Amino acid sequence: MSEDSRGGGGRAAARRRRKPAKSRKALTIVAWSAAGVVLLGGAGLGWFYFKLNGNLKTVDIDGALGKDRPQNVDNGSMDILVLGSDSRGGANSEYGRDDGGSARSDTAMIIHLYDGHKKASVISIPRDTMVSRPPCTLPNGKTDKGRQREQFNEAFTIGGAACVVKTVEKMSGIRMDHYIEVDFTGFKKIIDNLGGVEVTTTKPIKDGSSHLDLPAGKNHLNGEQSLGLVRTRKSVGDGSDLGRIQLQQAFMKALIKQVKGIGIFDNPKRLMDLADTGTKSLTTDKSLGDVKSLLGFAQSLQGIDAQNMQMITLPVAADPLDPDRVVPLTKESKMVWDALLAEQPVPAEATARSAGDKSSAGEIVR
Repeated sequence: MSEDSRGGGGRAAARRRRKPAKSRKALTIVAWSAAGVVLLGGAGLGWFYFKLNGNLKTVDIDGALGKDRPQNVDNGSMDILVLGSDSRGGANSEYGRDDGGSARSDTAMIIHLYDGHKKASVISIPRDTMVSRPPCTLPNGKTDKGRQREQFNEAFTIGGAACVVKTVEKMSGIRMDHYIEVDFTGFKKIIDNLGGVEVTTTKPIKDGSSHLDLPAGKNHLNGEQSLGLVRTRKSVGDGSDLGRIQLQQAFMKALIKQVKGIGIFDNPKRLMDLADTGTKSLTTDKSLGDVKSLLGFAQSLQGIDAQNMQMITLPVAADPLDPDRVVPLTKESKMVWDALLAEQPVPAEATARSAGDKSSAGEIVR
């Protein structure tokens, strides 16, 4: 195993149990979906409230992982693992060959909310990062012994949510407080319910794989186009997953900047549609698996604006054993995890040597 592909699980003793947040405003579409739920409940639509509860899918991360995790220590911060599932089965089969429902983590982000929940750091993990995967429980109840060298998104394919959480915690030494998963179809429906997203492209983007064709300039994207943008890879930057990550981060910032002005709280039908679609689209950890808990989580996200969000890609370099893969840079990755553990912004030197910091894809979208 290359030194640069090993994580920092040894720093487990300094982790945290988080305190409730007190801030307001919007971080993600998930927050708006949950906030809408509460307004609906407050309006006396109890039947809809219970319907939304029934929409949510959950996984018992704590039950699956037990005590073999970094320690929770109370310091007011929160860490959330957010995954985009790329199963091509069922409703998602139009985005590629039907795989019978076998899922991979096409997008993975660790969102670290600092104490007070007014600032955040978002760490994107390239799906083709070679990592050491710990033993994981398989869907049939048997245990896979793990591997010293495996592509990151294989953890989700092999052992689902619990396995990928365990892998992330082994890499970082940081306990994930929550888990949120959104699938392809749900993502585009959420964007459509929001009325679309406006982005400015500095050059045309045409990508046959993601079916995206955008001219340079201002573009109002519907759900299908937004999904195409965050899936685009071959036609931007160096054509790697690192360029796609930068597009995803740019899109996320554009969404956060405008979501407050969409006026969903002034449109009851849009609010209902968004809450219904959002809860149908999500899989969460068990502690977020009801409307009341999801609402509290949403409120804890609302104090963060785009300018208060630091977005980086995990520091990586080309894998010396496979040019189509990357490995974490040991020193720089440790700087990232140590900064989060110390409640500090990620220092610039952590990404200076990273291949993920050299792609120009993020400059294409404003």
